[in-house]
Amino acid sequence: MRPITPSRLSAATAVAALLLAACGGAGETVQGVRLVGKGVLTTCTHLPYAPFQFQRGGAVVGFDVDLIDLVARRLRLRQKVVDTDFTAITSGRVFAGGDCDVAAAGMTINRHRASAVDFSRPYFNSGQVLMARKAVRVTPSGIGSGGLRVGVVAGTTGQEYARAEGWVPKAYENSVTELDALRTGQVDVLVQDDPVVRYWLTDQANADFAIVPGVRTREQYGFAVRKGASPALLRLIDQVIAQTRSDGAYRRIYEKWMGPMPPDATR
Repeated sequence: MRPITPSRLSAATAVAALLLAACGGAGETVQGVRLVGKGVLTTCTHLPYAPFQFQRGGAVVGFDVDLIDLVARRLRLRQKVVDTDFTAITSGRVFAGGDCDVAAAGMTINRHRASAVDFSRPYFNSGQVLMARKAVRVTPSGIGSGGLRVGVVAGTTGQEYARAEGWVPKAYENSVTELDALRTGQVDVLVQDDPVVRYWLTDQANADFAIVPGVRTREQYGFAVRKGASPALLRLIDQVIAQTRSDGAYRRIYEKWMGPMPPDATR
């Protein structure tokens, strides 16, 4: 038997890696859906982002989690949630690296992101709003020239909106650190998605804050899968979204996390 030299070892390792990839590694195919892990539907998200996904009692819960749980059940699997960087999701890196099957992160659908991932049909109507202390007079025209400091979450459409308005925002890692910056006076106003701000305002600890009137963009959230590689999963997600809207499950999940559902919530 010939000894295994480093060059032969490298070649053998490469062949083994190719064979493993061809066999799917630890993953499996369920109902035509190719999975990155065995026995689970792996979801990438960016924590915390209440009420869509956040930790409670050692578990990740929220609106998005409940919807993707229904997708997992259709596959007779459980959902496994993985916390990762938000820009790694929007750029598609989490899929290229085999980290997840689907991304659920309260993520706005836009053309730039759609060039890197495939989006489901829209599942939530959202938009950017401004939040500030009630005692602080805020107008959009006065932010750039009035010396008011603006907080955003890095890599979000809120950051894009602030920059498009000509503001110079301070970017934070997630929604919690952004809110803390407003509470502690590091910024005077923040840009954030409407449902997230409304969720914050249900907390008595935020009673001194309010939504700045007159500012709200229109955006829609979508779940994401690997670009051009997960058509069966994308179809299933779309089917589940449609079914929840027709059978009342969407309303139940909405009101569980956000209170009474407005008439235009599913348009």
